[in-house]
This record gives sequence, structure tokens and C-alpha cells, in this order.
Amino acid sequence: MPTLRELQAGVRAALLGDDESAAVALVRADGLAASARLAVYRHHVFTSLTAVLESTYPVVARLVDPRFFRYVAHRYIRNHPPTSPCLFEYGATLPAFLEGFAPSRHLAYLPDVARLEWALNAALHAPEPPPIEPEALLARADVGLHPSVTVLQSSWPVDAIWRSNQPGADVAVVDLTTGGVRLQIWRIGEEVAFRPLSRAGFAFRDALARMRRLEAAATAALAADPAADLAALIREVLEEGVLV
Repeated sequence: MPTLRELQAGVRAALLGDDESAAVALVRADGLAASARLAVYRHHVFTSLTAVLESTYPVVARLVDPRFFRYVAHRYIRNHPPTSPCLFEYGATLPAFLEGFAPSRHLAYLPDVARLEWALNAALHAPEPPPIEPEALLARADVGLHPSVTVLQSSWPVDAIWRSNQPGADVAVVDLTTGGVRLQIWRIGEEVAFRPLSRAGFAFRDALARMRRLEAAATAALAADPAADLAALIREVLEEGVLV
């Protein structure tokens, strides 16, 4: 008898690869050939995971056409199956996958649109630690951003692309030559929002996320813009409740 690990490896190869020999040998036909039974399960797995990706990346799916998105999803699922039982965590690496996916490489903005959509999804499901109180800030050296916060920098107007592809939005052509954006994506209560950031504001939050030190964030902000108002940057993150 095979071990559990060997059985799991055989089923994985049958579902995601091209070799179902190990799994077929262990599946009872029971009125339906073993290969056909595996095909039913394979179809269910790919259909379910494609639906998860479509719900997380609806704008990407609309930009490339739903049929093409299903092709993308099929290729992605085969190479990046879930590693967690929580399906809302699935798809984090799709933006990076799109960067190297030759059939859509001419849509250079697509990976960053996907990054925005993933940040919205991550913000929705992030834990909720209490924000730091302003009076406690000076007594702490280790501070960071709320888990729902993502700061995103793109060479493309991904915020305009996202808004123009929402249900009920006026059909409009987004001018891709308008330049890039720096965004903060985060959860406010039960809603998820994003807003533009200045060069210094982005550098400040990015350093907080990476180094969790207020001094390092201030240094990064001043490096990005020597005229940055540090007091205003600190006040912003306190008022938004994103400093923890």
C-alpha cells in the first residue's frame, strides 16, 4: 500500500499534471472508469479555482475577455495550485504570473491592475488590530502599518483603469499616457478604499511597512522629498487609523 504522501502526490499529478497512472491504479472503477472519475474531479477543481480567481480579479477578467481569462486561470492553476485551505488567500501570485505570461505581455499595465485587485482582496480579509493612540506614539520605537494596508506604485493609471471597469461605470477610454500613480489601499470599517499618495507619503508608508520604525520612515520621506512635512505625514496615518 502507498503512503498517504505517495497517494497525495499521485492525485496531484493526475489533477494538475499529465501523469495519472499512480492515481488510476488506486481508484475503484465502480461503474465508471478510474480515469473518467479522476476527470470529473479534475474538472471540478479547475472550475472552482477559476471561479475564485474570477471573483478576486474581475477587472483583469474584463480587460482580457472572460474566455481568455479562463485560459490564463487554467495555466496558472496547473503551475500554482493552492497551498492553503482558505480560498480567499488563493491567487496572490497571479500578478507576477501575468508579468511572464507571453500571450498577454502586450498589456503592460495588466499585472499592476491585478496587484490593485489583490490589495483590495487582502484588505477585505485582513485582521483588525487596534490602532496606536497618538499619545503613545513617542513612547514606541516599533510601529507599522495596519495589516489591511498595501502601498502600490505603478507606472500606469491603474486607479482610472479599475474605476472605468466597474459595473455601471460610464464607458470611457483611459489615457494610458497620463502617467503612473502611488496608492494606499486599506480597509475603513467594513469597506475597502484606495487613495493617491504623494512621493513622500508613499515613501513614508513603504518604509513603515518594510522596517516598522518611525525614524526610518521619516528618513525615507525626506529622501523622496526634502520639503516633506513630517508632522503632516504622521498626522495622516494617525487620523486614518492605519498606524499600529
